[in-house]
Amino acid sequence: MLRIQDLSYSIEGRPLFEGASATIPTGHKVGLIGRNGAGKTTLFKLIKGDLHADGGSISIPARARIGGVAQEVPGNEVSLLDTVLAADTERAALMAESETATDPGRIADIQTRLADIDAWSAEGRASSILRGLGFDAEEQRQPCSAFSGGWRMRVALASVLFAQPDFLLLDEPTNYLDLEGALWLESYLAKYPHTVIIISHDRDLLNRAVGSILHLENRQLTYYTGPYDQFARQRAEQRAVQAAQAKKQEARRAHLQSFVDRFKAKASKAKQAQSRVKMLEKMDTIRAPEDAARTVFTFPEPEELSPPIISTEDVSVGYDGHVVLSRLNLRIDQDDRIALLGKNGQGKSTLAKLLSDRLDPMQGRIARSSKLRIGFFAQHQVDELYVDETPIQHLQRELPGEHPSKLRARLAGFGLMAEQAETEVGRLSGGQKARLSLLLATLPAPHLLILDEPTNHLDIESREALVEALTAYSGAVILVSHDMHLLSMVADRLWLVKGGAVTPYEDDLDAYRKMLLQADQPPKVEKPKAAPPPKRASRDEILALRAEVRKCEERMGKLTEMDKKLQTRLADPTLFSERKGEAVVLQKKYAELREAMDRAEALWMDALEKLEAAES
Repeated sequence: MLRIQDLSYSIEGRPLFEGASATIPTGHKVGLIGRNGAGKTTLFKLIKGDLHADGGSISIPARARIGGVAQEVPGNEVSLLDTVLAADTERAALMAESETATDPGRIADIQTRLADIDAWSAEGRASSILRGLGFDAEEQRQPCSAFSGGWRMRVALASVLFAQPDFLLLDEPTNYLDLEGALWLESYLAKYPHTVIIISHDRDLLNRAVGSILHLENRQLTYYTGPYDQFARQRAEQRAVQAAQAKKQEARRAHLQSFVDRFKAKASKAKQAQSRVKMLEKMDTIRAPEDAARTVFTFPEPEELSPPIISTEDVSVGYDGHVVLSRLNLRIDQDDRIALLGKNGQGKSTLAKLLSDRLDPMQGRIARSSKLRIGFFAQHQVDELYVDETPIQHLQRELPGEHPSKLRARLAGFGLMAEQAETEVGRLSGGQKARLSLLLATLPAPHLLILDEPTNHLDIESREALVEALTAYSGAVILVSHDMHLLSMVADRLWLVKGGAVTPYEDDLDAYRKMLLQADQPPKVEKPKAAPPPKRASRDEILALRAEVRKCEERMGKLTEMDKKLQTRLADPTLFSERKGEAVVLQKKYAELREAMDRAEALWMDALEKLEAAES
């Protein structure tokens, strides 16, 4: 259990938490949400002990392991697979010790513990995680130095998932994943055996992978059961009730004040007027919920062009003589909304560059409307902004003849108000930089807008605003995104980029998701066969094996006793009718106990077989 009590913390005099409290039950999957800058990442640092609270406390069970993705793995010569395996420090230490240990008792202890932590299937588990995050078998054997920073961030994520800490803290992990990797992570987290807290603005992830929401607002933490959509409904209902109560109280105040104003000068009514004054003074003010400034995007409207705006005929495209995509026969009209599907490395970015005229075809013919204007947004463009210039200076460079008031209006149309307009880009948040890059991409009122991961760094409100803007936009849209909600709300055509080809995907996104998850089911890992015993077992080896059998028997005895106690508690007829919360916890414990008993029994049988073979 993670308990946060009366937490207070400030940065440079600005309070982020003031008496905030929350309790997260063991094993729960929680989405931590709140507006950009509210303090979500700071809370993670406080939980991990990287920062110290000004007041209050954060308590977790003794010896509980906390893990998160701090930074990318170094670009060294260690293979991806070995890098991930090394993340389980206990296993790595035991494996190293097993190579040098000579004492039979210690050897038995090491082997028992390795079996307890499922060490023999570690390589298969690590490989499965890396495969889910986009690395094939050949790439897993390559050194980390062969991959760019974004890919090494995936290796860092794989490492912490493999280590399976008791408290897994993930801060926007899908920002460096493609759609396929994000869907795999969503499925993996839903089955993760310990507590997960994830900062995310991905609605689908918050609906499928978590079972509760921790909301950070007004320096307070509120814990809601249920996924994001359920939280959103509860939140809307609460705000509606609060607004109605505030309105009702305001009418009551006005009525009392009216009486006071009318009769305070009349002696016959003085007592009544005075009593109403006291009622007004004692009345606790119910404040109407403040509506945050609405997040907006305003795309300029292009004139209509005759269809098609782009068509390709038997086009091949690639780099340095190497063909990436071939036989492309595509057509794009101005009313198209197309999502590009396919794993990283299959050619989605290559196709986007071809269509945006950033890459020439190697063969074939591509035709574009003579008046076609194309807007292009990619993740890397956020990093190419001039950090020492303000947003308004960026616009002045692009539109030197436009009046500053119009430039400010353009910025406001993308949620960058007066304060941000005059702030150096280096001091803006990731979301504000992304807004500026989107504005620059749409300045020429493009007929075709190509967006490569546009939602990275955008909060949920901004993502919803982007959906609204793209829905109202009269140009064509081509989307590459890991955000399933954005794709499902905007795209009406799906193109699958795979195996050097681009083909229409005739099914829907849910079918694509199911197909990916089914294809990624890891192969069954066979239980490693016990190494054949030496032809002549020594007396010391036999004693060690007997000790191992006794330990297995003792473990089975303890687990059996626990099983009896839990069954007795679960048999209580009042448990499920009067203590439903306790019932859920006990059911989960019982399921975990049965799994532990199955593992312990398998180890016991294995130890007996080894002993029998040695004694014979």
